[in-house]
Amino acid sequence: MTGPMSGPMSGPTTGPLAGLRVVDAATLFAGPLAATYLGDFGADVVKVEHPRRPDAARTHGQAKDGVGLWWKTLGRNKRTVTIDLKHPDGAATMRRLLADTDVLVENFRPGTLERWGLGPEVLLEENPRLVIARVTAFGQDGPYAGRPGFGSLAEAMSGFAAVTGEPDGPPTLPPFGLADGIAGLATAYAVMAALRHRDATGRGQVVDLAIIEPILMMLGAPLTWYDQLGYVQPRTGNRSVNNAPRNVYRTKDDGWVAVSTSSQSIAERVLRLVGRGDLVEQPWFGTGRERAEHADELDAAVGGWIAERSQDEVVTAFEAAEAAVSAVYDVRGVLSDPQYQARGTAVTVPDDELGPMVMQNVLFRLSETPGEIRWTGRRPGADTDDVLAELGITAEEIARLREEGAV
Repeated sequence: MTGPMSGPMSGPTTGPLAGLRVVDAATLFAGPLAATYLGDFGADVVKVEHPRRPDAARTHGQAKDGVGLWWKTLGRNKRTVTIDLKHPDGAATMRRLLADTDVLVENFRPGTLERWGLGPEVLLEENPRLVIARVTAFGQDGPYAGRPGFGSLAEAMSGFAAVTGEPDGPPTLPPFGLADGIAGLATAYAVMAALRHRDATGRGQVVDLAIIEPILMMLGAPLTWYDQLGYVQPRTGNRSVNNAPRNVYRTKDDGWVAVSTSSQSIAERVLRLVGRGDLVEQPWFGTGRERAEHADELDAAVGGWIAERSQDEVVTAFEAAEAAVSAVYDVRGVLSDPQYQARGTAVTVPDDELGPMVMQNVLFRLSETPGEIRWTGRRPGADTDDVLAELGITAEEIARLREEGAV
């Protein structure tokens, strides 16, 4: 997206989710990300934050001129409102907002909304069509339900950290919110499934999403492997227990390339490319699992060939052989890569605080109803007056609520 950007109140929203109102009352990443994905495709997302303690995501990561940069992506396409949900008048205001809302996304510890008179029983009685997505570390029930938790605990508890890292090194956590990101996608999917049911029956429902669960599904079949075979997957570094060769390899010019051979035909092409067609004829070469058992030999063959060539030479040769390879990028490589450029994966959008800025585009392309970035993350409470006015609350009442600290 380049050129003029429409503001939050500049006109009707387009996209496949236009007409849906989503209230994002969550903090940090999993819940807010789900709301971002919905907003990217046209939902009217109202971000509700505490008047004096806004979402901590605003201060995570790098900042420019005191403005958090991650928030500009996480908060895009959201109107921002401040309401103190613990204040009786704030809770009443929230109920008015939710009375004509399609989706509520929240991540308070179980029982918190209930204490404030905003539990599902109350909200669904007032708005039976409401979908309430409750996103917490451990879910709404079970012995850990009341514990505080973040995505890092899910990465540890799911088994992800245990299989990540070098064999002789410690379990390794990712340097970004992986579990939160997966949970955000799962929440958006769950919300759409619940809305489909709502549209068919007229009844909303509660989505109970535990961040510890979606990442576990992404790990493959560790539960089934253990159940059927007693197998516990070890740490294998950049190798795979499912196929080989699969690794990152250093090139002659000190670059790195990633090679994957998940299919048999690709594995054969790679070994023939590096002059080791003899290995293709070995009886163990016929399955990915057996190739993984000979990873040392295969890595020596592939890694030795790559080490004698530059990164560009390796990528060109692999592409000519129709074998799977990629240079290992940092962010500079992402921005300069012609494939990302052709797809518009990184877009430049205007921001009312910092001017033009680059961020990731919407997640996927729809041929008839594409998503769009209409604006970047806004200041806390920037749209409070406008949103409350839409509920029929007068300017005088808004002023009173603000003076009392309810909004």
